[in-house]
Amino acid sequence: MNQPKSFLLFVFASICLVSCNAKPTLQTYFVDHQETPNFISMDVPVSFLGTDDIQMTEIQLQAINSIDKLNMLGYSLKSGNIDVFNAEVGNVKALLKDKRYNELLRLGNQKDGRVKISYIGDDDTIDELVVFGRSNTYGFAIIRVLGDNMDIAKIMELGPIINKLDTKDMNVEGFMDFML
Repeated sequence: MNQPKSFLLFVFASICLVSCNAKPTLQTYFVDHQETPNFISMDVPVSFLGTDDIQMTEIQLQAINSIDKLNMLGYSLKSGNIDVFNAEVGNVKALLKDKRYNELLRLGNQKDGRVKISYIGDDDTIDELVVFGRSNTYGFAIIRVLGDNMDIAKIMELGPIINKLDTKDMNVEGFMDFML
């Protein structure tokens, strides 16, 4: 009778130790900072993008249908401070160094700002696309594009229709006003 109780106690303690030692992720970073001062966050289901009224190619339609939602998190230097900005940029960079993230593209310079695009998945299908942009003038923003088996080549085909998306109901303008 005592052995089963000891075994269950050991299993419970092991689970607690493993979960307590879990390393931070971009998801936990979003959750931890969504209501922190000088941060703004938005979760946007793809159904809010107003794609029904846009004429799309079959490839663009497949790309849109593979996306579940967008998570956006930003830190504004308009009301924040440069020391916190630098620390948080370091935190995000460390999270994106996780071996699960593959770098797709890096643009910019130290003076004007930088953009880094990374993804989780393999060369054919991805489950998460991350755009991390930062400016020493305005702050930084992280956009997570979440979906199932997204094809990066098809996602890139969405470029020509981005300006046609209906963002009024999503309050993207509020996000941009906060950042700029």
